[in-house]
Amino acid sequence: MNLKDMRKALMVLAVLLLTLSVFVACQPETADEEPVAQEPTEIQFWHAFSDAPRSGWIEDRAAEWSEMNPEFNVVTERKGSYRETLQAAALAARQGDAPHLVQLFEVGSQLAVDSGIFKPVGEVGGIPADDYIEPVLNYYTIDGQIYSIPFNSSSPILYYNKDKMEEAGLDPENPPETYGEVIAMLEQAQDAGVEGAKIGFNLHSWFFEQWMAQQGAMLVNNDNGRGGLATEVNLTSEAAYNIVNWIDELNQNDMYTYTGRLEDWSGSDAIFQEGEAMFHVTSTADLGNIGSAVEGSFELGTGLLPIADGVERNGVVIGGASVWLLDGHPTRELEAARDFVLFMTNTENMVTWHKLTGYYPVRNSSVDALEAEGWFEEDPNAFTAFDQLLNTKPNSATAGALMGSFLETRTIIEEAVQKVLQGTDVEEAMEEAKNLADDRLEEYNSNL
Repeated sequence: MNLKDMRKALMVLAVLLLTLSVFVACQPETADEEPVAQEPTEIQFWHAFSDAPRSGWIEDRAAEWSEMNPEFNVVTERKGSYRETLQAAALAARQGDAPHLVQLFEVGSQLAVDSGIFKPVGEVGGIPADDYIEPVLNYYTIDGQIYSIPFNSSSPILYYNKDKMEEAGLDPENPPETYGEVIAMLEQAQDAGVEGAKIGFNLHSWFFEQWMAQQGAMLVNNDNGRGGLATEVNLTSEAAYNIVNWIDELNQNDMYTYTGRLEDWSGSDAIFQEGEAMFHVTSTADLGNIGSAVEGSFELGTGLLPIADGVERNGVVIGGASVWLLDGHPTRELEAARDFVLFMTNTENMVTWHKLTGYYPVRNSSVDALEAEGWFEEDPNAFTAFDQLLNTKPNSATAGALMGSFLETRTIIEEAVQKVLQGTDVEEAMEEAKNLADDRLEEYNSNL
């Protein structure tokens, strides 16, 4: 093709393109060309609650927040137990399909930090730290950084049967506050022929951990794992022996009762609810369920967690769980996920959460609201846990231990106490437990 013919062809092509553009521009719009509505961005929240009241409450809050923020849709899903939820989150993160939010139990904190899959909520910002109850937020603050948002928080308290105390000639408004007082009152109840003159509590390491903190004692070295990586578990300390010797004395005097199984929460509650124990130690989160179960059977009372004799009451370690943000999501989505959790745990919602479940409302403003409406006067049993928590001293003991082998250590402690109940010498059982726990901790640390 010569230069003249090429110029002619280019001019024809230009005319055709201009004609086509005019034709397209002049066509009427059709229904197919109308703008498509953008689907809301999904925010996934994995939790561990199986019971309808608690999981239903979460679903309701998710629906409310999503309606107020239509560009997002919070989808909640139960992933099993706390352990299973953490495992599911780790697997999903490895597969590149992690949720935005995960509810993790408190003893999973070191595992969560070491996993590297979570983003400290303090880095996202916008946390009203001053409004969270200090001992609660203290647990989830690691190396000066707030890692997660407190949610369902609890601690153990003493539940007691006022009718049995009266039958024993004891003052039902003055429950025992020390190990020695528990034994003395049970002796008096036994002498009076009171049926069920015992104390029951679930054979769970959580209580051992609480009784260590109440003595101001560290469960692990290096400032409870908060001043440096924990390398030793303090299971042969004086504080540890105080606890297990007391349990052994109770057992030898037919004053302790449990189902024979480890970590049997509901079974232990049932013993108390059926009138087979005068005293019972369990979580404040069970107050609603236990109160309903014993209504009409006997008058329920609550008291502070009994502590070792001769020590100053130091306070409790917060139990329960918090909500963690998973890394790897766009900043916009992480901020939305944070905003949802802050809404779920705001002043008003924590008030309804506490009334429904017995868990702490975690916000100081929520406690103020409950006091203003006279809630604690209406239900004085509910105030016991707050009194205990608000008087807890913020220190490394009550902040709780950090160690990567916490779950295995709990089982080791529980099995050691069970051996004592079956006749093994206290020192022998605890020395063996310490060796096992130290080995597991060393193994974990070596893989970091």
